[in-house]
Amino acid sequence: MTNTLYCFAESGNAYKAALALELAGIPWEARFVDFFNGEARGEAFRKINPMGEVPVLDADGLILTQSGVIQDWVMETTGKLDGTSPAERREVLRWTIFDNQKVSGMAGPLRFFMNFLPEDKRSADVIGFMTGRLKAALGVLEGELATRDWLASDRLTCADISCAGYLYYPEPFNFDRADYPAIDAWLTRIAATPGWKHPYDLLPAPTVGKLNGG
Repeated sequence: MTNTLYCFAESGNAYKAALALELAGIPWEARFVDFFNGEARGEAFRKINPMGEVPVLDADGLILTQSGVIQDWVMETTGKLDGTSPAERREVLRWTIFDNQKVSGMAGPLRFFMNFLPEDKRSADVIGFMTGRLKAALGVLEGELATRDWLASDRLTCADISCAGYLYYPEPFNFDRADYPAIDAWLTRIAATPGWKHPYDLLPAPTVGKLNGG
């Protein structure tokens, strides 16, 4: 079976999918998508994913889009990184949805605004709003992780991979691990997992580019 992940290194959502594949032991190869030069918005890519987004996983002809869906396929296919009961499975889903809406849903665009968007297009009001929303979500994570090691089970699951994905990136986006000791310890635990890799080591080299025309 050939598993091809359409991705680029700066994408935290692609990183979540890649890390799940890697830690579950599923062989895969990266197909670099030149996002910053518009490939994801091009006609050819939209034939693969009409949403015009990465990640996309081509699992031997089965096309899967959205990081949460790819992670669900990983869990279903391997039985790894999943909860150990129906209740824990629902917890994985709950935290994945929370991440998509509140953690990655704020950290992703905030990091993009602060680092990859041309400076003359960066809105201080938008950055301030997203920073406030992100800090509220991180406060929830901090409170939960102060009471246990993992979010959905007694071991690492895709819930942790989802919520942690963007928090490993080095670019500034108003997140400092030192401000969140429980999150900091959790990120350290995840990084100690055999097979873990930093996003810029796991995915194709960063392009360090900017969207043409914004």
